[in-house]
Amino acid sequence: MDRELAPELVARTRRKSWLIGAVVFITLAGGIVWFQKILKTSVEASKIRTAIAQIGYVENTLSATGEIIPAYEQIITSPIRASIRRVLLTPGTRVRPNQPILELDKSLTQIEYEKIADQLALKKNSIEQLRLKLNKELYDADVDDQIKSLTINKLKAELGDAKRLLKVGGQTPEDVTRAENLLQIAQLEKKQLENDLAYNRQSMSASLKESELQAQIEATNLKVLDHKLKQADILTDRAGVLTWVNEHIGSAVNEGEMLARLADLGSFRVEGSCSDIYAEQVKVGLPVIVKINETSLRGQITQVKPSVQNGVVQFAVDLDDNHHTSLRPNQKVEVFIVTNRVAQSVRVANGPAFKGKRKQFVYVMTSPTVATRREVQLGLSNFDWVEIKSGLQAGDRVILTDLSEYEHLEQLTIDPNKP
Repeated sequence: MDRELAPELVARTRRKSWLIGAVVFITLAGGIVWFQKILKTSVEASKIRTAIAQIGYVENTLSATGEIIPAYEQIITSPIRASIRRVLLTPGTRVRPNQPILELDKSLTQIEYEKIADQLALKKNSIEQLRLKLNKELYDADVDDQIKSLTINKLKAELGDAKRLLKVGGQTPEDVTRAENLLQIAQLEKKQLENDLAYNRQSMSASLKESELQAQIEATNLKVLDHKLKQADILTDRAGVLTWVNEHIGSAVNEGEMLARLADLGSFRVEGSCSDIYAEQVKVGLPVIVKINETSLRGQITQVKPSVQNGVVQFAVDLDDNHHTSLRPNQKVEVFIVTNRVAQSVRVANGPAFKGKRKQFVYVMTSPTVATRREVQLGLSNFDWVEIKSGLQAGDRVILTDLSEYEHLEQLTIDPNKP
């Protein structure tokens, strides 16, 4: 007798049959879809974009990013140690020349100015006192010298008398010797006085010169401080736009600390950056194309910063037309560095069909409804154009749409009637 199967075995067998059936169905469906894809030989005309090959120049470019900044930006610093008393203008304000930006508390510097002025006055007074004292000393020394001259004349006369009296017996030889010694002593003292007088004249001149130099230094310090006090009236010296102002009222600022930045929005430049893998190719003097929306501006790299930070090379670009109406401060732009250029070659507008390979297949319209596959060799490329070294001629209409899913087909039908 046949025995009845266990319910668990029946259920397991049934599930296995369903699973096998599902796998077979999915495989057949996938095969049908793949086969349909293989057999698909047409594409809707509305889904493709074409361009005509032409003769022209092609530039090879490296992609970078950039930011528009004012070509001229003045940094206004504090000329003195002070505190901010009042802020008169805020960032973004357009200013005229000689317009006040903020007001500083100059009281400490004013006190220092008055102190130096008093010191200068004292120095000038001490110079006058020194001049009077030295003049008196010179006068006294000169009088002493004159007195000594008279004394010498007197001693000479006495010596002469002593010698005459010696001849008649009225004086002894010792008296004559004594008179000669007194005359020699007086003459030596006169030489000493004359030497002291010459020394005092030179010493007085040196002392006066030293004091006058000290006074001149004090006067220069006073002039510098006066200039700083005038500069402490923080004014604009040209027309422009304030991009930053220290608005912390009451905060202390040291001499040389930045108070404001003033930008001239009449002209601009570009601060660019790119990956450090292009570091050896980015050089001063290379042409640059800056794209601002649909506008392209030409320029040149004028500076490449020597250091690489976070894998980025930074460079500066001067624009040929730095007054263009499309330029806006702090605007992000696309920058393309031109590393090579071909003057006359077959070129095609760049599009998704070009994958960056040196050799690849593209489709060329050989009739309004037929596109033929061709192998082309590519050269230089940029965001606008691709150089075609071989495979195309000027006048060929090339499909720019990515048709890599059809690249197994030699020919492709372009159906203009498909919705």
